[in-house]
Amino acid sequence: MGDWLTGRIIQGEACIAEGAAWLRRAEPRFAHALEATGPLPLRLRPDGFSQLLQAIVSQQVSVASARAIWSKLEAAGMTEPEPILASSDEALRALGLSRQKAAYARALAEAEIDFVALRDAPTEAVIARLVAVKGIGVWTAEIYAMFSLGRADVFAPGDLALQEAARALFELPERPKEKALREMALAWSPWRSVAARTLWAYYHVAKDREGIL
Repeated sequence: MGDWLTGRIIQGEACIAEGAAWLRRAEPRFAHALEATGPLPLRLRPDGFSQLLQAIVSQQVSVASARAIWSKLEAAGMTEPEPILASSDEALRALGLSRQKAAYARALAEAEIDFVALRDAPTEAVIARLVAVKGIGVWTAEIYAMFSLGRADVFAPGDLALQEAARALFELPERPKEKALREMALAWSPWRSVAARTLWAYYHVAKDREGIL
């Protein structure tokens, strides 16, 4: 269930329900959001190299393009460090990676991250280790901690959908910037990851209701 280093670890639907119940009690607007969204998705993913590589592949391209490139990488056996390090940039680009993303994939492969050790590391240490790799930003590191490591108290305030959902739910005059939303989210600890799930779900409700982008 997590310890003093990692904090609470989300392991199943019961954890999500517990976090949602806490948020309902702590903030009436979350109670309103959860009434609108219904049960929240678990959204847990595996951890490891391929998850971060997939995040790099998905940067600044459509979902369909990312899936197509990832399928090519999988078919070529290019989802682990060793084959990437053994390949030329030209070979990686032939599989659909841009020159920049080929460099990022190689940097990730060269980083020799101990993914098993990350499971027990403090969240701050996880994020610091990941953002030290060229091509991995804070948002990607926070998403990895949230969904691949199951950390219950992580938020990703740089996410535009979270910003827009917070604006709609809390009736703010404008979309909060990353720093402001990070400070706002402190009140939702120790269940910030569930707050994020709630806001992502509420984003779609607000989008349908208000026509927001």
